Amino acid sequence: MAVHFSAAEMAARKRRLLAEMAAQKLDGLLLFAQESMYWLTGYDTFGFCFFQCLYVGADGRTALLTRSADLRQAQRTSNIEDIRIWKDGIAADPTRDLRAMLDDIGARGRLGVEYDSYGLTHFNGRRLEAALAGRAELVDVSRLVPALRATKSPEELVFVREAARLSDLADRAAIEQVAPGADEGAILAAMHNAIFAAGGDYPANEFIIGSGGDALLCRYKTGRRKLESNDQITLEFAGVYRHYHAAIMRTHIVGAPKPLHRAYHEAAKAALLACEAELKPGRAAGDVYAAHARFFDAHGLSRHRLNACGYSLGAKFTPSWMDPPMFYEGNDFVIGEGQVYFAHMILMDSDSETALCLGRTYLIGPTGAAPLNAADLDLVVKSG
Repeated sequence: MAVHFSAAEMAARKRRLLAEMAAQKLDGLLLFAQESMYWLTGYDTFGFCFFQCLYVGADGRTALLTRSADLRQAQRTSNIEDIRIWKDGIAADPTRDLRAMLDDIGARGRLGVEYDSYGLTHFNGRRLEAALAGRAELVDVSRLVPALRATKSPEELVFVREAARLSDLADRAAIEQVAPGADEGAILAAMHNAIFAAGGDYPANEFIIGSGGDALLCRYKTGRRKLESNDQITLEFAGVYRHYHAAIMRTHIVGAPKPLHRAYHEAAKAALLACEAELKPGRAAGDVYAAHARFFDAHGLSRHRLNACGYSLGAKFTPSWMDPPMFYEGNDFVIGEGQVYFAHMILMDSDSETALCLGRTYLIGPTGAAPLNAADLDLVVKSG
């Protein structure tokens, strides 16, 4: 069995979950988010792209319904003992198999469902409701497990710190490659090599890389180019260890920086530090965003900033490493000790095609935030 945490750790997680279920008067849970399954049982797979469900009863009983391809995956990576298989076929409807499993277990009453997850499509959600109509009350509890996962245990923080170390290795590898004539593909390869060679994992989404005008993009896209003698390149990436992520975002300059690059970098650094000051127990996620917006808007940069400036990080699976809560206007989620956040300051000036991004990962301590990576926030300028 390859569960990466102690039995005591896994038992403590289950106790936290069962206590919250009792508080919400739930008789059971139907978990569809892969992150929830991994957190609770260690189950590690990308098989959630097909139908699978982990049942958790108020008595602590667990049972997994999945495909035959994931049987051994569950046996070898999780602490789940009751694993059941639905059979692929032209007339297959795994929600009927789920109902049969619940009938066999005797699971009834008020069942919480993770509707807001990549593991439960709308198509299967409709079939689920039809299959369980009249036998259970289904309640949307999509935020239940994510709220528990937001606060990391000491064992989890060991993995978070290792992910941060790997992110710094990737950062250095990228900076070494950035130069006039450098190929974006070679930069990506160096970053991934640094992480994999040091024992890291695949990220939950692609690394973002863009140069020239594409340095203004906030998403990965296909296609590569070589850096020119005067250029800009934006990188957003994460070190990943046991699926735990620690992200960094940087814009590097090749050749002579524009005056706007210098001005935007100073603004981004100051805004990041203003957000850092809000990252402490008792503050709300919306307070962090407000600091970001307040600083940029006061300096006439409202047109170039985004409407969010970061989010929680943890053990995540495709298609995104972003975890709730996110830093956006009015978010009342209360920040607490032991939580991990990525704050990113993004300035994208389309008029002049000038990009400047700066971000790093923080751990919330008793009185404030401590950066876990990207200790040096200076603008990187490579002239050759």
